[in-house]
Amino acid sequence: MITVRHYDHRDDYERVGEFLLRTYRTHGEHVNWVQPRWEYMHYHPLIRDVDVTVIGVWENQGEIVAVVHPEHCMGIAYLEIDPEYTSLKEEMVGYAETHLSSVQDGVRTLRVYVNDGDQELRRLVQERGYTEAGHSEPMSQLVIPDPFPPISLPGGFRLKSLAEENDLWKADRVLYRGFDHGEDPPGDDGMADRAFMQSAPSFREDLNVVVEAPDGQFVSYCGMWLEGVHQLAYVEPVATDPDYRRRGLGRAAVLEGVRRCGALGARVAWVGSAQPFYESLGFRQVYNCSAWQRAWKG
Repeated sequence: MITVRHYDHRDDYERVGEFLLRTYRTHGEHVNWVQPRWEYMHYHPLIRDVDVTVIGVWENQGEIVAVVHPEHCMGIAYLEIDPEYTSLKEEMVGYAETHLSSVQDGVRTLRVYVNDGDQELRRLVQERGYTEAGHSEPMSQLVIPDPFPPISLPGGFRLKSLAEENDLWKADRVLYRGFDHGEDPPGDDGMADRAFMQSAPSFREDLNVVVEAPDGQFVSYCGMWLEGVHQLAYVEPVATDPDYRRRGLGRAAVLEGVRRCGALGARVAWVGSAQPFYESLGFRQVYNCSAWQRAWKG
C-alpha cells in the first residue's frame, strides 16, 4: 500500500539521498536529481527560509518511491520518482499545488519543472492549466579524461584548495563578488553562511578549489561534490571576481576540481548549466527540465 506523508528532516534526509542513489539514471522519460544536489540544497543558506516539512514523501511498505519538494524558495516543485511508480505524478502535482505553492494577494502560483522528454508529465500539467514559464534547467555532463590535460594559469596566480587555506572571509568575498552582489560583503553573515555550507556531510575542503591572486585574495571559486556510488562529481558553486574575469581563472578552477574528483575515482562530472563556458570545458548537455507555471485564486 502506497502512503504519503510530510518530510521529517531528521529521519528522511539520508533516506531520500539513498532513494536518489537507487534511482539514478541519465536518460529516459523522467530523470531525478543527482544526490549531491539534494545535499547542496539542504546546506545552502537559503534553505533556512524554507519550511522543509512541506516536502511530500511517498512510501510503499516503508521504502521511499517518490518525493516532491521545493529548492530554495516556495512556489517551485521538483518531482523525484522511482520509474516503477510513475502513476503517482498527478497526485504529486496536486500535493505540490496544496503544500508548495506560494501565495500573494490571494493568488497561488506554482512552477513545476518537467523533463523535456517526459511527455506524460508535460501533458498532465498542461491539462491542469500550466503554461511554459520561459525558464529551464539544463544538465550537462563531462566524461573525465584520463590522463587529465595540463591546466594553465596566468603568471602570479595559484590554484589551491580550502584544505590549504580555509579562510571563510576570502571564500565569502569571492562568492559575493562573483555572483555580482556588489563590493565587499557587509558584516559577518556571509562567513556564517559559508560555515553552514561547509557543515554538509559530504563537504570536502580538498575538493573546493580557489584561484589565489598575487595579493593573496581568492578571485575564483569552484565547489565540487563527490558521489562515490556512481563515480560522479557535481559542480556547485562556481564564481569569479568580476575584476578578474576573462583570464582563464574560472576555467582553471573548474578543471582542477574535476581533475581532483577524477583522481578519486569519479568518471563523469555534472553541472546544472549549458552555458558556453562549460561547453568550452568539454561538458555536453544531456537533458533539460523546463518550468511550467500556473496561477489561481485560493
